[in-house]
Amino acid sequence: MRYDVVVSGAGPVGLLLACELRLHGVSVLVLERLAEPSVTVKAGSVNVPSAEAFYRRGLLGPLADVHQTNAERMRAFLAESAPAPQAAPAPQAADTPPPARLPRLAHFGGLFGLDFDRLDPADPDLSPSPAVGVVFVPQLETERILAERAAELGVDVLRGHEFIGFTQDDETVTITAQGPDGEVRLTAGYLVGCDGGRSAVRKAAGFDFPGTAPTITGHQAIVDIADPEKLKLGWNRTPTGLVIYGPVPGRILTVEFDGPPADRDAPITLAEVQDSLRRVSGTDVTVTAVHSATRFTDNARQASTYRLGRVLLAGDAAHVHSPFGGQGLNLGLQDAANLGWKLAATVAGWAPEGLLDTYTAERHPIGARVLEITRAQVALLRPDEHTSALRQVVSDLMGTDDGNAYFVKMIAGFGISYDLGGGHELVGRRAPDVVLADGRRLGDLGHDGRPVLLDLADTAGLPAAARDWSARVTVVTASPAEAPDALVAQQGIAALLVRPDGYVAWVAGTGEAPDLDALRAALATWFGAPVPAPVAA
Repeated sequence: MRYDVVVSGAGPVGLLLACELRLHGVSVLVLERLAEPSVTVKAGSVNVPSAEAFYRRGLLGPLADVHQTNAERMRAFLAESAPAPQAAPAPQAADTPPPARLPRLAHFGGLFGLDFDRLDPADPDLSPSPAVGVVFVPQLETERILAERAAELGVDVLRGHEFIGFTQDDETVTITAQGPDGEVRLTAGYLVGCDGGRSAVRKAAGFDFPGTAPTITGHQAIVDIADPEKLKLGWNRTPTGLVIYGPVPGRILTVEFDGPPADRDAPITLAEVQDSLRRVSGTDVTVTAVHSATRFTDNARQASTYRLGRVLLAGDAAHVHSPFGGQGLNLGLQDAANLGWKLAATVAGWAPEGLLDTYTAERHPIGARVLEITRAQVALLRPDEHTSALRQVVSDLMGTDDGNAYFVKMIAGFGISYDLGGGHELVGRRAPDVVLADGRRLGDLGHDGRPVLLDLADTAGLPAAARDWSARVTVVTASPAEAPDALVAQQGIAALLVRPDGYVAWVAGTGEAPDLDALRAALATWFGAPVPAPVAA
């Protein structure tokens, strides 16, 4: 069988990448080792850029439904688990939330002093959108939504087939997989490894994978507990490690700072989970059933490049680290959003020279930064007095306005930007989700995966300048809403060019003549050589 692209791995990253490719007409097969989707408990949330990737493709509704369901479960669990009030409770400050109120769960190394209400709305990194606030979406639900979307788009998914190896030449990649009925050979233009931290594709291709060695053993599980009152809700550093209980029923996580697991592949037993929970919590709590469990550690490694010839990596195949803050799922989803349209353009033959290499150039620094963030969080969680002192210092910094903004943007993903040149401070940042007079938003204009040139001021000469890219770029001329987005109004945006991954490639300001030569240069840089429109007879 011949495909334009074979993706190894049917997790969220592989499925999102496959969906992005299919939107552009690319034939794609997703190869998956597991016969059925894994139900192992994994990441529990998405960040802003990830939710916006769903929003741009018309998938925010299903994501928001899951968020709402999980938020309600959390509220109910926290209300049921809250300690009974004393006969004469101490007065509470007016801003102290009642026990049943869902707390802000964003944290840095278990420090929960982050305050979203103190952020500066004029900060160009903080452009609002309907996706902001859609957070509590577990990885299993993210994968389900993407699997349903992939089926709608006609993505072929071959389950129960394990990647074995490949060969490549200047034009093709030949992939071998082992299925229940024997070996299967597939031919593709490109192979993308989205097959996790121990990626078989990465190893077979020979990617360098430097980094730091593991130092912890972690367990995350969904369990039944006979005596849950023995556990304290939330994040708890103890003299022997870290234990987290909640924020949903039966969810526990332990971390012990005594080196990596002896055997990460061995089956996880009830006794193993219970023993770790008892050691770290210092109680004799009893686990009666384990519904889902996983081990993890904190080795932090990153491929030195994300492309070797016709083989590329995305998600955990390209970078691994500890799971604190759900950074891995979100980093991988944004890899897929960045790579999808670039690989599709390359397959279609109109990609400008070097476009596919911008995937590594843009995403590698973001991955390296996440490795730093996760290493820092592990350092802040160590159970010793020196770390306790460091936590107080970091907490003090988080309490300042600048420190609060720094940590919120880091954890929520607001601060991601690419060096795309162009002069204007919005270039390379997330596009502001402009509200239009007809009720549409910028995020509604990208459901087909195409880039959007949004003209808010009926800019003279702009349609003509972009005409030769009309086959690849959607040009929309529309007035902004009477009450425009504060960021758009403040910066006086007349027009902006937005890539399919939601990042700004060019901006024209109000009150000045637009630089149409710069617009044409941006169009050519990202969307190939101009194709003159046919002249009417």
